[in-house]
Amino acid sequence: MTDPYTQLYAGTRPADGTRRAAEHTVITGVGLAFPGLRSVGDLLTSRPPPDGFDPATELKGREMRNKDRASRLALHAAEQALDDAGLLDGKGRLRDTADGPGSDTAVVVSSNLGSLRTVCDFTDTIARETVTGLSPLGLPQTSSNVVAGWVAIRHGLRGPNLTVCNGATGGLDAVHWARNLIVAGRCRRAVVVGVEPAGEHADKLLGVPTTDVACAVVLEPAAASSVRRPAGYARLWAYVRGATLASTVEAAESLAPAPVGLRLTDGPAPPARVPSPEPGADLTGMDLTTRLGPCSGALGVLQAAVGAVHTRTHGTKAVLALGGGADTDDAAAALLLTGADTE
Repeated sequence: MTDPYTQLYAGTRPADGTRRAAEHTVITGVGLAFPGLRSVGDLLTSRPPPDGFDPATELKGREMRNKDRASRLALHAAEQALDDAGLLDGKGRLRDTADGPGSDTAVVVSSNLGSLRTVCDFTDTIARETVTGLSPLGLPQTSSNVVAGWVAIRHGLRGPNLTVCNGATGGLDAVHWARNLIVAGRCRRAVVVGVEPAGEHADKLLGVPTTDVACAVVLEPAAASSVRRPAGYARLWAYVRGATLASTVEAAESLAPAPVGLRLTDGPAPPARVPSPEPGADLTGMDLTTRLGPCSGALGVLQAAVGAVHTRTHGTKAVLALGGGADTDDAAAALLLTGADTE
């Protein structure tokens, strides 16, 4: 395969000059669960907050009982993102909004290793005691979709519910598919969560120490978000999936309506397709894994959240998030973000 698959969110205008509201999809809320950090904005500064997230103390309580670690991390990040989007009532449930019932919300999770520990523990138990040693209460936690299920139950989200286990591009793919659910009319909005729990099983599989990480973004049509507040953090402009990173980057940058001011990469940033036309401007790259360690399926959602916050706070015209493309990956993916009000 030489030509990348491209999904251009900008679309084309009908004859009357209008554009379907769902095609203009924006990120309206972000959330993070990472030790020592409090919010997505903390990833854009070198100074950690004094009251950073502590899994030992904050992954407790009634809502966290009898849940696997990945689900508890995801619940923390998802609640923060939904609250940031102004969608929660005082009890952590989705409230009805001016654009319709709050329950019509999808959950899309990206996680490659979320159920790894549970599956390994169950396998060890069967080897020692046969299936008679298993607890039926823990069986649901062996499913890849248990995280998405718990997020939906906690907040009363009754839209489509699915999990993407898609390797290096999984997080970006999850954001893309959540946006497609909105455009297809399957839901009014979507919360996307990327989560990977730390543990000895993940350490052995990846060959490096791992850290707990979960990140969430809320996607909505721009028209719906503007009812509650001004335009969101950033607009999803284009998604590209290709066989190689070079071809994917080239295709994505050719679609950018403005110079790319930030590249979020998984490793060293690839060379720019063309120099930035703005005098004195420099194309900047940021690899979140150098600070956070391996993020696997959570990385693409982290990139989308960081890119969205950077777009709002730094006035960046466009942000390019990249995943995959290594020799061990089956594909590369790119997500192009622009200002929320970009036309």
